[in-house]
Amino acid sequence: MSAPTPEGAGRRRLAAPTVAMLPRIADSLSFLYLDVVRVHQDDTGVCAEITTEKRGRETVYLPTASLACVLLGPGTSITARALATFARHGTTVVATGMGGVRCYSATVPGTLTTTWLEHQARAWADDTRRLAVATAMYEHRFGPGQAPANATLQQLRGLEGQRVKALYRLLATQHRVGRFRRAYDPETWDTQDPLNLALPAANTCLYGITHAALVALGCSPALGFVHSGNQQSFVYDIADLYKAELTIPLAFSLHASATPESEARRSFRDNLRLFRLMPRIVRDVQNLLDPEHARPTEDDEDLDEQLVDLWDPVTGPLPGGTNHAP
Repeated sequence: MSAPTPEGAGRRRLAAPTVAMLPRIADSLSFLYLDVVRVHQDDTGVCAEITTEKRGRETVYLPTASLACVLLGPGTSITARALATFARHGTTVVATGMGGVRCYSATVPGTLTTTWLEHQARAWADDTRRLAVATAMYEHRFGPGQAPANATLQQLRGLEGQRVKALYRLLATQHRVGRFRRAYDPETWDTQDPLNLALPAANTCLYGITHAALVALGCSPALGFVHSGNQQSFVYDIADLYKAELTIPLAFSLHASATPESEARRSFRDNLRLFRLMPRIVRDVQNLLDPEHARPTEDDEDLDEQLVDLWDPVTGPLPGGTNHAP
């Protein structure tokens, strides 16, 4: 291997980030979606490259240090060096379907903070706090104060079912559908009416986006508060917060469609920018798991610059990187 030229060495020195150059987490660009490009690392950084007959080769450099999550859609390839750079900068990389509407796999960087996973685990393991989170989810959907005082989880499920049925009746009247009955039977999938085909198709898109957001936060998709026993239990919990606003009205609008499944996926994807869904999911999850300190302020210390803490059952977290010998 030949020695680097003075010009090449200079470019690498200029491209190497310093601590002063790294942005704060609060200033990060939350998500970037890419498809039909090649992502690779060169001497000056990570770039997305595409070559077409009409415009030739086009290259766009990515702000790796200020990205929380990169979504790689269909037709995307990425090199090992580029993946290593994302991991070094604490960027979550998610393989998704078109428009980010499915989550197939994700790489979580070793430097990703466990702050929100710890909040989630503590609330999930405590029955009182778990019910409090479930109640907060109910009131997020139907309005503050809508959950009866001291309601049990069974009571909340019953009330939620009544409200969803009422929404079905309202939308059925608006779209002149007649009486609608929710049915989900994979064994008779081809015989379902358009509405019952469009609804799960739209919900699948919603689950994928929710999954990607939870992975980017460092939460466990498996530790649900209402749902349980599935690796996507928390995904279903959070997705339920938005169905009445997003997927259910969309499905009813496609009640007469000849291709309800594909139209539901396309419509949901096309409206993602209007929904601004991913930032909402991040904010709502933080508010549910730690309502008093959910959003970072200008004075908060950047979590990426903190050392690993030591656990102490009496005093709480202790600073790592310190000799605690008496």
